[in-house]
Amino acid sequence: MTATPIDLFASFVHLRPDGRAQAEQPAFDVERDGWQLMTFHGETDADVHADHWEVHPEAEEVVCCLTGGIRLCLRPEQPGEEEEEIKLAAGTAVVVPRGRWHRIALDVPSDIMSVTVARGSRLEERTAA
Repeated sequence: MTATPIDLFASFVHLRPDGRAQAEQPAFDVERDGWQLMTFHGETDADVHADHWEVHPEAEEVVCCLTGGIRLCLRPEQPGEEEEEIKLAAGTAVVVPRGRWHRIALDVPSDIMSVTVARGSRLEERTAA
């Protein structure tokens, strides 16, 4: 195999269960086995679907703020609880627990990287929570 540069903003990297890593067209495939590394730029909250909660039941998710500043919001686990908010500055990351509903909001335009197992992941409109 020849090693070639990968444009992380134009590809997802699929980390396969057999140990191979492959750059692929960006597509969040909830049926795929293995880990998926995604890097994206957000100018506005709409770019990071801040109006939706997401959950990854098969694995934890590492969310990294590469540039800019973001907030990782965790949905309350019990009725009446407040939404938890974790501020991430450039160069920081957080591990979202497996099965925990969360969303990203931008403080400024930002570059974000995340790594998780996409299998079984779901989105839910924030108003439906």
